[in-house]
Amino acid sequence: MTVLTAAPGHDRAAPAVHCTCYPGSTLWLTGLPSAGKTTLAYATAELLRSHGRRVEVLDGDELRRTFSAGLGFSRADRIDNVERIGRVAQVLARNGVTVLVPVIAPYAESRDTVRSWHRESGTDFLEVHVAAPLSVCARRDVKGLYARQAAGEISGLTGVDDPYEEPAAPDLRIASHTQSVAESAQELLDLLTRRGLLAGADEKERSAA
Repeated sequence: MTVLTAAPGHDRAAPAVHCTCYPGSTLWLTGLPSAGKTTLAYATAELLRSHGRRVEVLDGDELRRTFSAGLGFSRADRIDNVERIGRVAQVLARNGVTVLVPVIAPYAESRDTVRSWHRESGTDFLEVHVAAPLSVCARRDVKGLYARQAAGEISGLTGVDDPYEEPAAPDLRIASHTQSVAESAQELLDLLTRRGLLAGADEKERSAA
């Protein structure tokens, strides 16, 4: 019989670095291009790590270049992209990771599909609408998309000449154009706390007492 032993210098019984006492969840940040989704996701991830949580950001731009590199921007391809990312998020979340997904996901149908997968596995899916209006997003134009569309260099820009189905009843709506990133990130932490997915300050003090 082969006996497996830990490699020298590695303690198999070492305590986990991250808190595993709360379940994972997915926070899907939907909104127009340049609404502030990705900036908010990374800022929130840092706050969550300071709470000892296991966190992953599924950056929509990065995944478009890698995981979904073969997809275009037709309705079918956009839905396929969202569902691919949604499957990854669901697997991570059900294994205790808090997953932040700054992905436009323009169609309510695909967002609802991803929510249903989470529901089937008993995992929380929180839809967050980063609700900067089109005029503000176009003024920010972080990626230059609005300028390129106006110049006729590209078409199919979500919210301009391609549909964006705004969430009717999201778990949280954040007016990212009227408050700081830090304030918006705190709203996300407050949402997680209300849903029992993150210990609040009072609970942390009680557990430390």
